[in-house]
Amino acid sequence: MIIRPVRPEDKANWLPLWQGYLTFYEEENLPEHVTEALWARFFDAAEPVHALVAEENGVLLGLVHYIFHRNTWMVEDVCYLEDLFTAEAARGKGVGRALIEAVYAAARAAGSTRVYWMTHETNTTAQALYNKIAEKSGFIQYRKQV
Repeated sequence: MIIRPVRPEDKANWLPLWQGYLTFYEEENLPEHVTEALWARFFDAAEPVHALVAEENGVLLGLVHYIFHRNTWMVEDVCYLEDLFTAEAARGKGVGRALIEAVYAAARAAGSTRVYWMTHETNTTAQALYNKIAEKSGFIQYRKQV
C-alpha cells in the first residue's frame, strides 16, 4: 500500500470513496457542484485544501482530505483533517492509520504543529484507532446554519 496525493486521473476511483464517506454520514443530498468544487480545489495551488489516497495494486482503498488554516492561539497554521474514509473491503488493514500518519507528516513538512479532527460520537470503530494515535480535546462542537 502506498499513500500519495490524489491525481486528476483518480477522479473516477476517488468518487466512490467520497460517496461512501457521504453515505456513512447520511449526507445523501450534497449538490454535485459542491463535489466538483472540492475536486478542483485539490489541484489549485492557491487553495489550502489537500487530498491523499491509499492505493494498492492500482486500487484506491481510502482517502483523506485536510486543510491548513490560521489559529488565534498559534503563529503557525494548524491542520484540520476533515474527511477520512476507507473502503469497506480494506477496513482493519491499517489504511486509516496510514492516511492519518501521512497527514501528520504533511503538517510537519508545512510547519504546522497541530492536526485535529472530529468524528461522530457513535463512530466507535474509528474512535478505537483515534484513541491510540491522538488525544481527545474535550471540546464539544456546536453549529447553526445561517
